[in-house]
Amino acid sequence: MVDAVYDPDTAGDPSAVVSRLSEQVPQILVFHTATMFSCVLLVLFAVGLHRQLRGRTAPDSLVPGVAVAGLGLVAVAQLLGAGLTTEFAFALAEDPDLVLPESAAFFNHWIGTIPWLWGGAGLTGLALFGAARRGAYAPWLGWASLVLGGLSALFLVSPLQYMAGMTGPVWLLVVSLGLLRTARES
Repeated sequence: MVDAVYDPDTAGDPSAVVSRLSEQVPQILVFHTATMFSCVLLVLFAVGLHRQLRGRTAPDSLVPGVAVAGLGLVAVAQLLGAGLTTEFAFALAEDPDLVLPESAAFFNHWIGTIPWLWGGAGLTGLALFGAARRGAYAPWLGWASLVLGGLSALFLVSPLQYMAGMTGPVWLLVVSLGLLRTARES
């Protein structure tokens, strides 16, 4: 939704990017709020998952730590990814001339990449696969975590790391529903 730097009509022209971004302030603020809300929810989910994994895995297992660390990486990426939004949004709303065109272009690239670094969720997915292989969860949950988490982890180490922004949230949705089902069956 905040696409000034990617729009063929403005790409490569920092002054045109500033002008277009000044028209997208509402979208920037919605992006900021949604990203920060997601960040908070991810931390809560990660802590709950960590607690649950501690109870379902061996006392010396690395699985709970890897799981919470993976989602922690995602939450930090979202926190940092949305960190500049208010500074730019308020300056763009007040007077677009307050924003250096090159900085605005960088900002748009930043929010187009950093919050989508969901590769850490791949580590969590692989940890859940390991837990499911040891009987902590239903096999289908383990296989879903292997496939979606594995793809996210591959994106993490590739030059296309922001592509995990596609697979990571899908993994989270599938696992969340699976864990709710598991909790109801317990």
